[in-house]
Amino acid sequence: MNIGLFTDTYFPQVSGVATSIKTLRDELRAQGHHVYIFTTTDPKVGPEDDEPGVYRFTSVPFVSFTDRRIAVRGLFKAYKLCKELELDVIHTQTEFSLGWMGKVTARSLKIPCIHTYHTMYQDYLHYIANGRILKPRNVKQMANVFMMNMAGIVCPSERVRSTLTGYGIKVPMRVIPTGVNLDRYSVQRDEAQIKTMRESLGYNSDTPVLLSLSRLAFEKNIHELIEALPDILESEPKAQLLIVGDGPARETLEKQANQLGLADHVTFTGEINNNDVQKYYQLANVFVSASDSESQGLTYIEALASGLPIVVMKSPYTLELIDDPAIGVNFETKAQLVASVLEYCGVEFTPEDNDKRSAKLEEISAHTFGSRVIQFYKDSEIEYAQSAREPINLFKGPRG
Repeated sequence: MNIGLFTDTYFPQVSGVATSIKTLRDELRAQGHHVYIFTTTDPKVGPEDDEPGVYRFTSVPFVSFTDRRIAVRGLFKAYKLCKELELDVIHTQTEFSLGWMGKVTARSLKIPCIHTYHTMYQDYLHYIANGRILKPRNVKQMANVFMMNMAGIVCPSERVRSTLTGYGIKVPMRVIPTGVNLDRYSVQRDEAQIKTMRESLGYNSDTPVLLSLSRLAFEKNIHELIEALPDILESEPKAQLLIVGDGPARETLEKQANQLGLADHVTFTGEINNNDVQKYYQLANVFVSASDSESQGLTYIEALASGLPIVVMKSPYTLELIDDPAIGVNFETKAQLVASVLEYCGVEFTPEDNDKRSAKLEEISAHTFGSRVIQFYKDSEIEYAQSAREPINLFKGPRG
């Protein structure tokens, strides 16, 4: 198949969405399909830096979320490219500029348009004028308008499907968890490299390391991890909290750690190279997260693939993922967080535990992810062919 992925977010931007799209692209190509990325320009990427099959459209920073971008033109360019590439399906990954561009192009080319709903926007309304302008009802309205006439919707979790069903959306939906490249995260541990990285961070070989890896956004609730650290230190005085990533909450979190006298037990790495992510998973003892806004939790899956137990805030998504103590624990209170971290810091998985973890990973492998998405494309093509009406050619007439 010839497949076009339309997204406002792609590397070198750091996000779960960008990682998900790259994983999908790589796996679809590995399974013999031709995949093309349609995305925004980025100040960090020059014309000579991009890889083949990536097409960028002039863009500007998004209001109140300036590390994300919105395309400002390029609809006819996208149409021409998609026609030349003879796309069979367009798969949009955003409800904004490139999403609309992909939807309109698919409509004109008379091919199905599939959409992945990545973001639970009701958890992010505070980014727009501190939540004074957009309300949850506006998210519902936006979702209904954008999803109208889609051939299908990929829901990364049951939580997403339930939310969209609650919005009254009738488009065919399929729950397909985002996969991870297991080969990347399950590589054999390089003990010498881990020792060197630990030493560079000021850790000994026996230092219990709690890893938080995400964008440092306020909705990630990283402050709750810092608040719990004094209680953890009472029983495990050598424990260290390693916070990997960057974002708008970093200054506030650093101030919190200093005020609590935890500067010697909390390390902020800032943004890291994507190719180094697995190294941080490997040097840690347990992965922790207090976020309750996850719809697909890629870092949780990456941690699981890297052999880490995961201790995360209970949510509809995590209840799907964590269904056995061999994988990790959902917590609701600070006391539960503390107890679970202390339990897992010294855990050694049994062969039975490893079998359970392997079975879970097979469900969410990149190969399984790609195969399920391709099957959804094929099913949607059949349904689209049966129900398609003659499309409006949106590119007839003079072009300005």
